[in-house]
Amino acid sequence: MNVTQLAESLRRDNHFMKDVTRWEVIPPWPARTLPFPDWMDERLKPVLAKRGIHALYTHQAHSLEATARGEDVTVVTPTASGKTMCYNLPVLSAILKDPDARALYLFPTKALSADQVSELYEMIEAMGVDIKTYTYDGDTPAAARRAVRQAGHIVVTNPDMLHSGILPHHTKWVKLFENLRYVVIDEIHTYRGVFGSNLANVLRRLMRLCDFYGSHPQFVLCSATIANPRELAETLIGRPVTLIDDNGAPMGERHFVFYNPPVVNRQLGIREGVIPVTRAISGMLLKNGIQTITFARSRLTVEVLTRYLKDMVRDPLGNAGRVRGYRGGYLPTERRSIEKGLRAGTVDAVVSTNALELGIDIGALDACVLCGYPGTIASAWQQAGRAGRRREASIVFFIASSAAIDQYIVNHPDYFLHQSPENALLNPDNLYILLSHFKCAAFELPFEDGDGFGNAPSPEQLLDYLDEEGILRHVEGKYHWSAEDFPASQISLRSAAEENFIIVDITDPANPRVVGEMDRFTAPMLLHENAIYMHEGRQFQVEKLDFDACKAFIRAVDTGYYTDADLNINLGLLDIEKEEPNPRGGVTGLGEVKVTALVTMFKKIRFDTHETLGFGRVRLPETEMHTTAMWWTLPDDLAASFPSDTLKNGMMGIANLLRIVCPLYLMCAQQDIAVIYQVKSPITDKPTILVYDNCPGGIGLAHKAFGMRDVLLQKALQVAEDCGCEYGCPSCVGPVGEIGEDGKRTAMRLLRELTK
Repeated sequence: MNVTQLAESLRRDNHFMKDVTRWEVIPPWPARTLPFPDWMDERLKPVLAKRGIHALYTHQAHSLEATARGEDVTVVTPTASGKTMCYNLPVLSAILKDPDARALYLFPTKALSADQVSELYEMIEAMGVDIKTYTYDGDTPAAARRAVRQAGHIVVTNPDMLHSGILPHHTKWVKLFENLRYVVIDEIHTYRGVFGSNLANVLRRLMRLCDFYGSHPQFVLCSATIANPRELAETLIGRPVTLIDDNGAPMGERHFVFYNPPVVNRQLGIREGVIPVTRAISGMLLKNGIQTITFARSRLTVEVLTRYLKDMVRDPLGNAGRVRGYRGGYLPTERRSIEKGLRAGTVDAVVSTNALELGIDIGALDACVLCGYPGTIASAWQQAGRAGRRREASIVFFIASSAAIDQYIVNHPDYFLHQSPENALLNPDNLYILLSHFKCAAFELPFEDGDGFGNAPSPEQLLDYLDEEGILRHVEGKYHWSAEDFPASQISLRSAAEENFIIVDITDPANPRVVGEMDRFTAPMLLHENAIYMHEGRQFQVEKLDFDACKAFIRAVDTGYYTDADLNINLGLLDIEKEEPNPRGGVTGLGEVKVTALVTMFKKIRFDTHETLGFGRVRLPETEMHTTAMWWTLPDDLAASFPSDTLKNGMMGIANLLRIVCPLYLMCAQQDIAVIYQVKSPITDKPTILVYDNCPGGIGLAHKAFGMRDVLLQKALQVAEDCGCEYGCPSCVGPVGEIGEDGKRTAMRLLRELTK
């Protein structure tokens, strides 16, 4: 059965269709092409012709024109639209004309780097020319590293390796830095928040070294669809870019099915589990011979679903190679084998984390199943784009879990299908992040008086501060590195805090091993003594948390419960940046705050039934964080019209609703932003709801929320109004047991008044 036949069959199935909230058919569109540019090296054309490429899609041609004019370019088109041609063709043409020319490719993951290198190899071998392309990452053997540094025309790496392995050792990379013509940064929509803010500073360091060696590279950046690609690209590289977003690639007909599992407990708003439903739909596609990719949010879910699907296809000898799992932690050879099987058609179904979301070539799949919402619209479209890479029809199923954000998406499919409200935000000038990279830059090359650091503000102040702290020495007009340690090794690009906690498994005392790390502000919640820490589905008990050494020691256990800590948050105002009165009364503000967090107790919760088994005390010091917050105060007369407990329940409901809509409209992970309510806030002395950046210094999320404050309240009200529950449920204001029977009604009344 093909996709079109399956779609017709399902649409006639009333039992299936009763849980479908929308069946959207996206019509096919043809390719739009333009001829190759005159400046492109003639040796490339026969190689492209062998691949069936006789012209360029319009976005490829426009990108090449802009690159030829010397402009920095960002290309924003869907998955499988041929974005790699936008950088491979100018890079290869430049090296064919000038063998000394060099290019640096940055990809967010090692798997994507390996995939892109293999495609480049094929083109270079087909031309029969001597263009050396190397991957340089943590897996590169020591013996091969010298060859990469000396002879690599194209060096493919990731931001972490550029930060800690290339820039600090630039004297070994003279050939690269002296001749660097192009810097390619793919999948830039993944560089948001702390990771993106760090990368922007790594690129400032890169360009500083390029200036020193006399090269002035052009940038070619590529992204999935987001609301602010030009703003994101310009913030990353600190220069103007030309935006190319006119997609000329063809696409076959695509069916997009929004499926909401049926409610099994209407009072509590509990639905049938997302894993059993995903198992059933993926299994149906598998049985009908439709090559499918299923995306799950966690490694554990991937393994569970892989097991279920393998059981469906196991032959009498126990072989089930038609179904494969794919996630981080698999060996590179195993991942390459799975990718090859998908391209060759010997693998019928793969279950993956977001590791296969990015542009790894896995051929043409017919169907995609999303087991829950991946976190952003951009990720969801990236995953959905894995189906329909040919011109035939394809089908995508989005299966919602009971999580509030999933329920919002499945009940508001227009938001998903017809808008791109997400903004990728980053703040390269976050003081914590900026100071770390000033240290790295000074280690790499002394600062001279008057030197800048890209477009970073106040470099003199930061350099003088580091001089006072004894980290730099100001001698004869230069700031020299004077500390003993190696600064890049202490900075994680994916976290703003330097002092991450290392998690050490001591189950075997003779062979302790590091199994993970956690940032300083999360550690007290999840790594306090006697906490149950979950890793790859296994349970560990925290034996000791050494706050001074930033280490947690864990031991494997098998208990029937997990733990949840109670976190007390207090906010203190440091500085008010803006305050604006609301027409209805009350005030909206934006400013700097000090967040003080203290974990006081934890509870033990039984698996499956989720009943509380007992409590325990936590004795840890407070943690402090300076960050940015925005807030709404309730008008005095409105607050006074409710009894104290009723007002508290309504404000709790609004906070829960904002936790749903803020990540959607600010394009951030749920843990990047925090929402709290205070019936009498120490900041305003009034009933107040606050939204703050959950990372030191802030990354701009509170500023964006301040600018979108009316939209956020309107969308929060819409979620509550659209939810079918009477008194509240996990999909809107929160469960009745938390907010009481009056919580939903009060929250909606407050929101209606605030949005008048």
